[in-house]
Amino acid sequence: MVQYSTIDGDPVRTIIQGIFSPNALTTCMLLCVGGLGGYLASLLHVPMPWLTGSLAATAVSLRHGAHRMPKGFQFPLRLRTIFIAVIGIMIGAQVRPELFDNLPLIGLSLGIMTLYVPIAHFFNYMIFRRLAGYSPETAYFAGAPGGLIESLLFGERFGADLKLLTLQQFLRIILVITTVPVAISIWVGAPVGSAAGIAAQLPEMKLPVWQMLPLVLFTGGAGAWLGSRLNLPASHLFGPLVTTVLINMTGWISLSLPAWLVVTAQVVIGVSLGMRFLNMAPVLVLRGLGLSAVSVSGMLGLGIFCALGLREVTGQPFDVLLISFSPGGVTEMSLIGLSLAANPALVTLHHVYRIFLTVALMGYGARLLPKSHSQP
Repeated sequence: MVQYSTIDGDPVRTIIQGIFSPNALTTCMLLCVGGLGGYLASLLHVPMPWLTGSLAATAVSLRHGAHRMPKGFQFPLRLRTIFIAVIGIMIGAQVRPELFDNLPLIGLSLGIMTLYVPIAHFFNYMIFRRLAGYSPETAYFAGAPGGLIESLLFGERFGADLKLLTLQQFLRIILVITTVPVAISIWVGAPVGSAAGIAAQLPEMKLPVWQMLPLVLFTGGAGAWLGSRLNLPASHLFGPLVTTVLINMTGWISLSLPAWLVVTAQVVIGVSLGMRFLNMAPVLVLRGLGLSAVSVSGMLGLGIFCALGLREVTGQPFDVLLISFSPGGVTEMSLIGLSLAANPALVTLHHVYRIFLTVALMGYGARLLPKSHSQP
């Protein structure tokens, strides 16, 4: 963030130096690399090309050019947060009254999620404890099927290895968001998540872009503030989502956004995820990748089982239920649901509940860790 203290009494010079600082230029370069990777992936008809392509391009560029990065560089959290709010607005704009027509069936689906979370957590714990030989604290918090930030905070408090914990949690998200679109593409017989498909799914814009964007900025800012004040799970996503729904329900105006913003959001999220490979030893990443592959395969298998069973009862499409029971990040899975037109509001509801339940159970279960290891 640019500070408005002056240099030699000249605020303009200060702002210009902030814009052209090494960190700002590096961020721009990474976004260009990510955008190029997303574009090439779209030409190759890769599922979710702008997300997976930007992630892969960023990771590869960092592998070969990490020594050129400014010392202490981190991808701007505020930039990612802004686009998380944009995704929340986009999902909120697609909420329809029909979503609430079958509340008992939604309750049944969330009830199955209540069983899914502890089973998946126990399965992961056994993999990281027995197969990897991690300490009880590291295995427990690395195995959490959600709540990335909360798992890191809890893990630090109880003495987990933060490097291994961070690696496994981010690899969980990355593997899920790359394998689920591929699985759905195989299911439907064609690549999914293209920019053209996104454009067809978004509501028609009633106002010009230059009139709509100020409303979007206000809605996103107000929603993010409200979500933080109420301590909502994934507040920067869920707050703008709820605010958009409330605004659209008034009938005064219908918020919508152009398709290029969805593409931009995918690139920003993909680059921020690819940044996680910076300064990680290849051997450590490969070992963590193998463990995450076993973990994610088990959780996705459990998710497929739940999706197939619920499809027969609820009548919801299989792809919607599979995305709802896939243990990726709330933002990333909501973006996949949005891009695939897979009832993104219902998908987001499931993932917000999964995170809430995971964090609640994680705090309780942490007290049962062996006292000889835990450090409360």
